[in-house]
Amino acid sequence: MGRGKVVLQRIENKISRQVTFAKRRNGLLKKAYELSVLCDAEVALVLFSHAGRLYQFSSSSNMLKTLERYQRYIFASQDAVVPTSDEMQNNYLEYMELKARVEVLQHSQRNLLGEDLAPLNASELDQLESQVGKTLRQIRSRKLDEMEVDAAPPPPPQQQQLPWQSDRGVPVPSHAPPQPDHFFQALECNPSLQPE
Repeated sequence: MGRGKVVLQRIENKISRQVTFAKRRNGLLKKAYELSVLCDAEVALVLFSHAGRLYQFSSSSNMLKTLERYQRYIFASQDAVVPTSDEMQNNYLEYMELKARVEVLQHSQRNLLGEDLAPLNASELDQLESQVGKTLRQIRSRKLDEMEVDAAPPPPPQQQQLPWQSDRGVPVPSHAPPQPDHFFQALECNPSLQPE
């Protein structure tokens, strides 16, 4: 026969409460030990009873080392997560500067595209005109360079040399293994066979 569902609320009977605490405390300490052994985890358990009595478990030899490690971890994560008010203020100022710079660049881009020219005075329009003229000259120069490269005649095709030829008609040694000296025999030249 199984147990019924336990309602999670404070047990009013003092003796029943103490018995339940003792049983569950032992079960919790046992589970902490099993977790440390089975999973090779560093476990520290601190428990105070209603009367203020301390119960503790540590899988390492020193509970203080585990608690110090816990504090370093908690404080390091809190420092990383929560920026100081000075950092927040600096970040906000940087954001505002970048936002203003983006607005100026967008306005300048619209002016270069010929939009939103009404609020510009004569000197600003002259400056914009010179900037557009300079950009146009650069574009034309680059275009002419590209056209010259495209219009240049292709280099003459080189005759493919055979492995035994060189530029001067002198045989180039091939990659074949060397032949012994007696392989080739010198021919004697008969002057009577030469054309007159």
